[in-house]
Parts: sequence; structure tokens; C-alpha cells
Amino acid sequence: MTGKVRIALVGLGFGGAFLPIYQEHPDVEVAGICDSNQEVAKIFAEKYQVKRIYQNLEEILKDDELDAVHLVTPLDQHEEQTVAVLEAGKHCACTVPMAVTLEGIRNIIKAVRTYGKKYMMMETALYTYHYMYAKELLDAGKLGRIQFLRGSHYQDMTNWPEYWRGLPPMWYGTHAISPLAGLSGARIRSVYGVGSGTMEPWLVENYGNPYPVESVLLSFENGIKGEATRSLFETARAYQEGMFIYGSKASFEWGFRDEDPPYLTILKKEGYLPLNELSDAKRGKEMQVTKLRLPNRYEKLPEKLRKFTVGGKFDPLNPQRSPEEGAGAGHHGSHPHLVHEFVRSIMEDRKPQIDEILGGNITAAGICAHQSAMEGGVVIEVPEF
Repeated sequence: MTGKVRIALVGLGFGGAFLPIYQEHPDVEVAGICDSNQEVAKIFAEKYQVKRIYQNLEEILKDDELDAVHLVTPLDQHEEQTVAVLEAGKHCACTVPMAVTLEGIRNIIKAVRTYGKKYMMMETALYTYHYMYAKELLDAGKLGRIQFLRGSHYQDMTNWPEYWRGLPPMWYGTHAISPLAGLSGARIRSVYGVGSGTMEPWLVENYGNPYPVESVLLSFENGIKGEATRSLFETARAYQEGMFIYGSKASFEWGFRDEDPPYLTILKKEGYLPLNELSDAKRGKEMQVTKLRLPNRYEKLPEKLRKFTVGGKFDPLNPQRSPEEGAGAGHHGSHPHLVHEFVRSIMEDRKPQIDEILGGNITAAGICAHQSAMEGGVVIEVPEF
């Protein structure tokens, strides 16, 4: 593609954080914005000098001058809206999850193949400081062989919009599952899900889901196993979108709270002693545990977007300081990386990293996990898309 990508942003609650990033991207022209609350749309349009406010998605779909749409809308609308955007001949980025049914995932994949446009599931957990650092360790061989993976997403959704009430936790398990899928290097083949705890009856009414917490054991095609846990209601736990990688040489573990620094455990000396040298004093292996200062991979971005990795405190002369100080912007600096990957996939006419296949596998694993939990923990094969 030549010229700039003309894009419309739909949904300005959480989506409003992406507007200034798109505006400063050198390959983007923000054509307009849309929100169900027109007053909110007017505030954003004035603040960021956006020329056009679309009244609804239908108006966006009819705009032949648009190249792409970024949907940041309620999760129960993702399937229908994504298919509509692709069908209208526009590239589509959409917040997580991809859909809330397996059929919804299939419908999106069919639309991608039918209309030939790019689709990207905007999963923040695959672009955090943590994930990029751990992936670099893995690729360099410093973690050794992955022995086990864990993911977590603890968040209380009290007083959130109505569609969240009683939601099956694993329908929104992508933040916990996606890092494991990315690091494993393989497709999630099957799941074994369990639900735990009890909720007030009124919380069960929307979806018939009785569980405030769900966990899933994930089996990957290459033999690696992983476990992910998601809590949504009536569970007293500090917020965390955690990622834990246990390797033969080193292990990476998220801090207790989301903003706490992670830990790296390194095996100081490998190998086993000969049988004649064994003694009680030499059992086990010595480990070195380090509290990490995570690097900010700002250099992967256009210069104008680098400040968005750390928010308003970005110092171009010392860009590594802010992650340590907890000033990371947008899910640990992930937002500008998401925007840049989506835009460049269009410009370079290639699949985005989190395309309909990877996004489908991650989302389907959560959907199947809830089904497994509701059926008493049967093993369910995740569809191959």
C-alpha cells in the first residue's frame, strides 16, 4: 500500500487511549471516531482535533475512503461487527476476545478469507515489557527447554457494564492464555477446564455461569503443558495479568501485583554429579534469584510513538527508566506496539502477528475451557482453524 492508512476508531472508553497513538503514527490518517455516547465523542474530537464524528458503525461501513477500522466495543458485539467491517472491504483490528462462540470465530475466519482483508486481535499481553523480555530470553536459549507455563488474570469486574455481569471467566481468558501460546511455539491442541467457587444468584442469571474463577490445563501440539487461571467476581485478590515460564536453565515469574517487578531464577551450575560423589550436602542445584528491571523496547517503534510506551514521563535521553518506576503506558507499554503491527501489516500486505488463526486458537481455548468446566472437566479438543 502507498500513502497513509485512513482509519476510524470505534469505542472511546478504553479505545480512547489508542487515538493519540494513531494520530502520531507516520503511516496513519485518522479519518474519524465513533462512540455510542456522542458527548464523549465530541470531547475526544475537540481534544485531539478530529474532523469527523461518525454517528454509528453503519456510517463507517459506507465510507469508501476508509481503509481500516479499530473496534474497541463490547465483547458480545465483536463477531458481528468484525465480519461487517471485513465484508465492507476494510481491514479490521478488534480488542479481545475475538468472539464468544466457536461459530463466531469461524465466521470471522471465513470473512477474512472471503474478502481478503487483514484481521488482528489486539491482545496486549503479547506486547508487554514482560513478554518481549521473556521471548528474547527464550529465543537466545537462556531459558533452556520450556518445562511448564502458567498464566493468570485476576480482576474484579464489580460495577462494570451490564454485559460483564456473571461472564464465564475463560470467555475473557486471552490475557492469561495468549503469552503461553506465543511462548510455546505451538497450537493449543486440547483443554481440561475446571470452575471453582460460588457467586450470588443474580450474577448467574446472564450467562448461566456459576463460577467466579476458572482454570484450564492447556496441552500444546509440541507436548508442552500450561495452566491458566482467570477470576472475575467475589475473589479477593490484587490485580494481576501474570506470566510464568519455567525453563531448564532459567525461569521468569511475574510479581505478586501487576505493577510489581518480576523475578528471574537462574540455574547457576548444570549437570549431575557422579554417583560416587553424591552426598546429602550436594542435593539439589544452586539457584540465583534476581528482581528484574525490564527493558523498554521503544526502538522497535517509529520515533513519534516511543513516548507512548511509558506515558507522559518518557525521557528520550533515558528511555529505560520509566518501566522501573511503574510509569508504563497502556498495559505495560503494549499499545503503541499493537497499533504499529496492525498498521505495518496493511502497509506491507502481510499477516499481522496476531492474525485470525492465532487469535482464533487463543480465544477458542478459553471458550472450550468453560465448556469443559461446565461438563465436569472433560478433555475437549480445540478446533483447528
